Amino acid sequence: MPTALPLPLSTPNRNLVRLTIVRGITWTGFLLAIIVGIEFLAFNLPVTAVVGVVIAMGILNIATWWRLGRPRAVSHLEYLSHLLADVAGLTLLFYFSGGSTNPFITYYLVPVTIAAATLPWRHAWIVAICSMAGYSFLMFFYHPIPQLGHINSDGPLSLHVLGMWLNFGLSAGLVTFFIYKMAHALRNRDKALSLTREAALRNEQVLAVATQAAGTAHELGTPLSTMAVLLKEMQDEATDDSPLHQDITLLRQQVDVCKSRLQHLVTNADRRRMAEPEVLDAEVWLAGVVQRWLVIRPDVSHYFDVAERRGRPWLAVDATLDQALTNLLNNAADANPEQIAIRLDWQDESVIIDIRDHGPGIAMSIADQLGDTFVSTKSKGMGIGLFLTHATINRFGGGVSLYNHPEGGTLTEVTLPRCFAPDR
Repeated sequence: MPTALPLPLSTPNRNLVRLTIVRGITWTGFLLAIIVGIEFLAFNLPVTAVVGVVIAMGILNIATWWRLGRPRAVSHLEYLSHLLADVAGLTLLFYFSGGSTNPFITYYLVPVTIAAATLPWRHAWIVAICSMAGYSFLMFFYHPIPQLGHINSDGPLSLHVLGMWLNFGLSAGLVTFFIYKMAHALRNRDKALSLTREAALRNEQVLAVATQAAGTAHELGTPLSTMAVLLKEMQDEATDDSPLHQDITLLRQQVDVCKSRLQHLVTNADRRRMAEPEVLDAEVWLAGVVQRWLVIRPDVSHYFDVAERRGRPWLAVDATLDQALTNLLNNAADANPEQIAIRLDWQDESVIIDIRDHGPGIAMSIADQLGDTFVSTKSKGMGIGLFLTHATINRFGGGVSLYNHPEGGTLTEVTLPRCFAPDR
């Protein structure tokens, strides 16, 4: 059976991966801007100091990638230290490149925004205060660059205004990217948690049904035994050729069948509780299920179709999956026993079983509830069979979908994960 995948939660590990990507993009852009300023705009920069800051941030990024490969969770404090390192790197870079006159000074908003979106309240304020302190420091202490200090110029755009425009575009792009990823991760988490809650509720309902079934089986054992004893006495008292004797014999046979089915139910539950599913050829398995179903439903007419595809489909199955599919076949037969179409198809990763009947179809008022709660389309049904069928197939990693066929009737589509052929 497929193992459960971990929930896609928005953990600090994933946030640090995104922060590392943002850092790489940012400092690559800063390096290109420094090269353009020195080579083409004649900026008077302390090249050694500026390049040293860029190299230091590059080394930090490489070390972060290496650290992310270690099997150790990222704490909020560690993530905070990375954001503070970014603030320190920005402060040093701006100190050597014009301070508060540098049009990229508002890039401080990026680590502040990231902290607000990913860290606890206190940690986010630490990043905001440190960024504000760095900005305030750069208003008085910095290495001046004359070209950036003159906002007005003879041309239509000054370097300062153009730099502010470029900074806005870069900041907006990076903030949008990061916030979108965070929101997407949160949506995935909420969806996964919702599915987990639904699965837990379904499991609770299945457990409740199983508990009631076990108690009912235990309680039925005694009255069935009493009935068998009384019927045997009545059978002995009746004459062999009387109609009463034949009726009593039939009743006794039916009681014996009930007792054997209850015993079989308990025995299979104990024997298969720890059993592993068996990998079988899907066509052979499905044909066997259909043949066993026809024994108990001799009134049914059907046709069985298998898609013509290369390769063979294999499935992991057990007795509960047999019963689940039998329940769906019984539902189709109850709707209309004539011309039930059963089709087997498969893709690279899934096996699809379609069951189509020619009954009245599904009422739209209850279509969305079938399989999730005890809702039935039958006048005397309780909806337990379809509910347990959904739970069983979901346990195997598959799903059940019911549609109203355009030509009338109901189309039931069962999807199960395809397995590899077993080693012989």
